[in-house]
Amino acid sequence: MKTLKSGTVAVAAALMAAVAMTGAAHAAQLSGDARSSIPKDVQQIIVVDYKVMQSSPAAMQLKDRVLPPELKRLETALKTSGLKVDQDADTLAFAAFRDKSGTGTRILGIAQGQFETATIMSNFTKNKVKPVMYRQNSIYPMGSNGMSVAFLNQTTMVFGDRDAVKAALDARDGLQPNFLQNSDMMNDMAAVDARPVWSLLDAKGTQTMMKSVLGDASQLADYDTVKNRFKGARYTMDFSNGVKFDMAVVTSDTITAATAATLMKGVAMLKKTSGSPLEKSAVNDTTIDSNSGTLTVAYSSSDSEFAGLLTSPLFQQVVVK
Repeated sequence: MKTLKSGTVAVAAALMAAVAMTGAAHAAQLSGDARSSIPKDVQQIIVVDYKVMQSSPAAMQLKDRVLPPELKRLETALKTSGLKVDQDADTLAFAAFRDKSGTGTRILGIAQGQFETATIMSNFTKNKVKPVMYRQNSIYPMGSNGMSVAFLNQTTMVFGDRDAVKAALDARDGLQPNFLQNSDMMNDMAAVDARPVWSLLDAKGTQTMMKSVLGDASQLADYDTVKNRFKGARYTMDFSNGVKFDMAVVTSDTITAATAATLMKGVAMLKKTSGSPLEKSAVNDTTIDSNSGTLTVAYSSSDSEFAGLLTSPLFQQVVVK
């Protein structure tokens, strides 16, 4: 599986494709139980404030356009499961992690909130939904869609295909390394988890994202010299006062960051010469820089400008890949 399309970030309009969902000015933080249930070998994690997402028309428009199929499947499973996640969830997270063999990637969903577990279990019993026991853990099927769910406690559930849920329980129970032991991502998380929407990518996920960001420029010799020096990336986005997007790509040295910034600025200049007035304005609203080995990209616009950008050819060109 490729990096989640939610992590496909590109200059100007493409920057907005980086987030699958978003909300207003609230923090989307993961509890200790949630963090411990994520396997260590994470390629990308996306965390959103689920409550406020639904009150933002711009956020919902963005989600409808860029939510990748694997996340749509998980979201649909939640909505049709009878668990009332739309009402009870505060925070929703998706983690793409490599399985034990190292050859494949699975997607795990995590929901945090105040869940009526007694009512949920009563409905499971009423509908003759029987769990699969996994050690001392109960894994319940979520309807006929092939998804499963397990409750870590009254405030945290994990969901996905059964193997993903089992991997989460193995991580939580200490039978395999978990996210808390991923020092690089834990350090990066401290810089973003006070924001309503945030995402982290590992080195491989970052390389995939940057190749999409740069498009044809990634075929240049300069890119070949820098791509293996991308160590990770993080981004945040919120809609509390217009649209704001910030991304940081961590590289191994200052020269790599500066070279990547130069390549990205070249892509931006190309878009300015060929895009519509709205797209050219979006490029003007984007700042690309580098500092101490980190490439930084910042974008901001009004709600109305963003709404127009969602229907632009530039946006469609990047997110439909």
